[in-house]
Amino acid sequence: MASESPVEKAHDIEKDSITSLPLAAPESGEHLTRALSSRQVSMIAIGGSIGTGLFLGTGRALATGGPGSLLLNYSLVGAVVFLVMLCLGEMATEFPLAGSFSTYSARFVDEPFGFSIGWNYAFNDAISTAGDLTAAQLLMEYWIPSGHLVWLPSLFFLAFIVVINLIHVKAYGELEYWLSSLKVISIIIFFFLGIAVNAGGNTSHEYIGAKYWTLDDAPFVGGFGGFASLFVTASFAYGGTESIGITAGERNPTRNVPRVINRVFFRILIFYILTVILIGFDIPYNFPNLSTKSTATSPFTLVFAQAGSKAGGSFMNAVILTSVISAGNHALFAGARVVYGLSAIGQAPRVFLHTNRNGVPWVAVLLVASVSLIFFGASFLPGGAGQIWDWVQNLVGIAWWCIGVSSWRFRRAWVAQGRKIMQGWGAWKGGFDKIAFVSNYIELPLFFLLYVVWRLVKRTRTPSLLDIDIDAGRHVEGPEDMANNEDIDRREHRKWGWAWKIYGLVA
Repeated sequence: MASESPVEKAHDIEKDSITSLPLAAPESGEHLTRALSSRQVSMIAIGGSIGTGLFLGTGRALATGGPGSLLLNYSLVGAVVFLVMLCLGEMATEFPLAGSFSTYSARFVDEPFGFSIGWNYAFNDAISTAGDLTAAQLLMEYWIPSGHLVWLPSLFFLAFIVVINLIHVKAYGELEYWLSSLKVISIIIFFFLGIAVNAGGNTSHEYIGAKYWTLDDAPFVGGFGGFASLFVTASFAYGGTESIGITAGERNPTRNVPRVINRVFFRILIFYILTVILIGFDIPYNFPNLSTKSTATSPFTLVFAQAGSKAGGSFMNAVILTSVISAGNHALFAGARVVYGLSAIGQAPRVFLHTNRNGVPWVAVLLVASVSLIFFGASFLPGGAGQIWDWVQNLVGIAWWCIGVSSWRFRRAWVAQGRKIMQGWGAWKGGFDKIAFVSNYIELPLFFLLYVVWRLVKRTRTPSLLDIDIDAGRHVEGPEDMANNEDIDRREHRKWGWAWKIYGLVA
């Protein structure tokens, strides 16, 4: 993390009274409320990235590329995600700003860059929320016959998460905490069950071992084409990890953000790498209908079935359903904060700065929810549900790229101003597919179109490194942060302190 010079300390004295400005719109008197605890922020970091991509997408990935390509892709993308999180974590610790990386993009690169990624990401979150509602609709068909108003529960789920997001950030945080806890517990159960199934604790009472890694075309099914086609699937499964930056404006960022970011490596290792290893060992890539993305053929459900659990399908469907609600809740929260952040820096109408008495940006929440409702309605068109899923999968990578560019510019500006630094293939396969091409590449022209429009309309220029403001909005620890630190330290040094430390590592 960046160290502080004597000159900065002088600035800090001046800033002690305005440490809440990153979360506020001073001219309007509107403000966001800091209320997420370290417990909630930490669990949101896990829950934000464990979703339908992991529970349902891994089956299709295994069928397409085999166990070798599955493991290699998840490992490579996981490494990229970890590096991106380090970049984001440094900026989020220094500048816990509403809007997160879209705000960083505008400050450390230029305004059109921030405008482009901000609106792209808000659009991404709106589509993601719609995609989660569509997934909920498909999951309900597991219990309710198709055509019997299965869309009605999805509308109820939308209304539910909108109300949660409008009440208070504490309501959002507590719901995310318990839904994420359920996902984590389910994956832990899957670990033990998967090991037992592989060792012979299955309905066939036979040792499986690594035989599926040498089955027919395994471990690399489809050669390089099969391997390359999994990059988008793996990226989507990790999508949402970067949104931990959206919660950067919450309590005690100096302590909480580094702790959360530094543990991303272990969460990637445990919740992704170990999961796909077990899936590759326990499920053959040519299992019937593995690529249909249904609960009945989810690798998680199949492992429960191999263990002899007749209720495994219903259990996993319930888990995936709560995962979908969690993902939709998280996307709505993040999208609203990004729109608020854009409004705070003049890149969105000021109406989105309005907050209720609990500090919730209710206008921004309703905007994202409205766009989501429109796309959810589009899912009822022929092929609409599947197409929305494909769009959601392809709207991830550009945010990671923008975080990297912003971090690079931030570090260069930091050095240039005399500060010291210390370091703690699918649309083309089998012929050209126009629909797949558009869903895969629409993000790039949209991003550059937004960039050019904002640059021409506002006649902006890319600021020099010396012109970048790296003081305004920097977080300074206040009495609440210090009290929180003392409370944690005191708790961890009592008689049962070791238990609290273990809880902190797990939660």
